[in-house]
Amino acid sequence: MPNYAYIALIPLLPLAAFVVLGLFGRRYFRGWSGGIGTLAVLFSTGLSLWAAYRYFFVDGKVGEGYHQVIALKTTWLSFSPGLSIDMSVVLDPISVMMIVVVSFVSLMVHVFSMGYMKGETRYGTYFAFLGLFTFSMLGLVLSGNIFEIYIFWELVGCSSYLLIGYYFDRPTAVAAAKKAFIVTRLADLGFLIGILILSFYAETLDFRTLIQRLTDPTSQLAGITSASFLGISLLSWGLFLVFVGGAGKSALFPLHIWLPDAMEGPTPVSALIHAATMVVAGVYLVARLYPVYIYSDAAVLQVVLYAGAVSALLAALIACTQTDIKRVLAYSTMSQIGYMMLALGTVHSAGEAGTLGFTASMFHLFTHAFFKALLFLCAGVIIHRVHSNEMKDMGGLRKLLPLTHGCFLIACLAISGIPPFSGFFSKEDILLSAWHANKFVYGIALFTSGLTAFYMFRLYFSVFWRRQVWGGDGHHGEAPVTMKIPLVILAAGAVFAGFIPFSRLVTYDGLPQETHRVGVFAIAPVAMALIGIFIARYLYFKESSRPGRVAAALGGLYRTAYHKFYIDEVYSFVTKKIIFNLIGRPAAWIDRHIVDGLMNLLATVTARISAGIKGVQSGKVQDYALYFFAGIAGLTVLFIYLYT
Repeated sequence: MPNYAYIALIPLLPLAAFVVLGLFGRRYFRGWSGGIGTLAVLFSTGLSLWAAYRYFFVDGKVGEGYHQVIALKTTWLSFSPGLSIDMSVVLDPISVMMIVVVSFVSLMVHVFSMGYMKGETRYGTYFAFLGLFTFSMLGLVLSGNIFEIYIFWELVGCSSYLLIGYYFDRPTAVAAAKKAFIVTRLADLGFLIGILILSFYAETLDFRTLIQRLTDPTSQLAGITSASFLGISLLSWGLFLVFVGGAGKSALFPLHIWLPDAMEGPTPVSALIHAATMVVAGVYLVARLYPVYIYSDAAVLQVVLYAGAVSALLAALIACTQTDIKRVLAYSTMSQIGYMMLALGTVHSAGEAGTLGFTASMFHLFTHAFFKALLFLCAGVIIHRVHSNEMKDMGGLRKLLPLTHGCFLIACLAISGIPPFSGFFSKEDILLSAWHANKFVYGIALFTSGLTAFYMFRLYFSVFWRRQVWGGDGHHGEAPVTMKIPLVILAAGAVFAGFIPFSRLVTYDGLPQETHRVGVFAIAPVAMALIGIFIARYLYFKESSRPGRVAAALGGLYRTAYHKFYIDEVYSFVTKKIIFNLIGRPAAWIDRHIVDGLMNLLATVTARISAGIKGVQSGKVQDYALYFFAGIAGLTVLFIYLYT
């Protein structure tokens, strides 16, 4: 077996940057913090690319497929001879793909941030938090133990809390950080319960062993399939609860409410969260346990399928009405994550051909990392120049920001599924898997692809065309070179990443697949995208009253989408009116009057008894002599009474 021990350095280098910058950044390194953090991630990226090359083209392939490599493994906590928490580093097709994506996008964000965050008071702290975030996600995707992945899962949540609330002096940023933390923690409770169910019956926490035992029909694990709760097997419950954890982290409906508010963090942070780390963790989790999902009751994957479809459509409709550039991109991410989950849910309906959905989902995760990171970093350049997130404060920026304009256009074409850009190939595979699985879901996905093209080019025309409303004179440069280089590199990825023979590298069983794309099948998706682009051009290419008239004609539908289908209001009503009033207030009354009252009563009784008997300890010798002789007299009387 080849030596892959160096893989441990991939997550440990960003961790070292976090420790150094967190402890000494502000005092000793200040202006060097960005360089130190970037250098650490640069080495991690180089090691990730080398590991991917070694795995896919030199060592990883055995026979017709790719095997799993355990680079490192050490037992941390042992509960029984067969049950332990092992800290391990595991390489297989999806983990190798993910370390490349995470480290590469993190590197681009680090380089971009060196220019974007220059002059910030907490410059070193920012790069320390980025290092922690990168370490957490790299540790998550390399984990070979389901409880180990949960540890890093929570570290990702902690890192996101720190970065979303980076501007802690802004009440909106603090509220957004708390919202993301609380919502994802609620979902993570489901994940933890799911872990306990699956590991209890499989009698292991190791991913490979767990999958083997739960998918082997000859194993002695009849309890998890025969035992049921509410008529559903415990295996299905365990997988569903694991999916709930993934849905919370990936911001799927109805656990998506934290994602738009997370835009309060610095824009490069949004690129990292949306393109390569937090929101794709849920997709990765389902993909990691995919053989068990296939083996289980079809109803679980049906939940995954429809949760993805509803999330994709709902987010696309909301994105069509938003005016904050970062919120449009945030809902775009939710929609694209919905596509990925939708693809993972196609297998049961489509039979064995549906395993294309796994590869399609991972392929879209891969291509999405390039064009979504590019979109957010371009948005960062725009905001850096205009000092506003609102589209009404933009317009005509193509001449002032020519490089950003070109890169943003490439990203829009990629996410819209226009050939030959990368998003076309991965989205085509998702639509193909949906077509084989469920025609209704395919219709939703196809319509959503048209909406995606519409809202992205609505954003593009509103920012770069129309009339210029920003009062800048254009004499200053577009952006520092550290902000331009990542745009160019990511734009190249958005153009060429689709040509990678992905289905021969990353599949659910390690065996290469042949992707049979039918040229005629691409007509409908591309036509829908072009229709969306032309409608966006008609409405937003020039300043006009057309968008207002369309919004007025749509009436309640537009207002409902603009207000995000009032889902936040529903959550607010449930928490404040129901939970707080019916549960919180009674609990507070019980705590104040019964629990505290009982404690106060005990304290009062104790104090009064103490006041009554404290004279016994007066310190006067004559009093003690009196008590002594009184005791002797009492004992004498008792003795005479008992024995005479």
